[in-house]
Amino acid sequence: MNPPVRTSGTAIASLVFGIITWVGLPFIGALVAVICGHVARGEIRRMPPGEIDGDGLAIAGMILGYAQLALFLLGLLLFVGILIFGFSLSGMH
Repeated sequence: MNPPVRTSGTAIASLVFGIITWVGLPFIGALVAVICGHVARGEIRRMPPGEIDGDGLAIAGMILGYAQLALFLLGLLLFVGILIFGFSLSGMH
């Protein structure tokens, strides 16, 4: 009889932080989700097949984290662009 397959705790953490990043912890939660997702996928690949599960959870956490980081970067670029444009219109150099 085969022992039950356990789910990677790091993969679960990646998904949880991926969700949290959209609810209340934007930048830090995204970083944690991405890092945990990569760590979990490495952990799952190193184990014998069927011993540890959670690759899908890790991927979902990474997608949520990377999407949040992309939006954060886009917002930051937009903010800097508006500042530069505003200063150029006001004549302040």
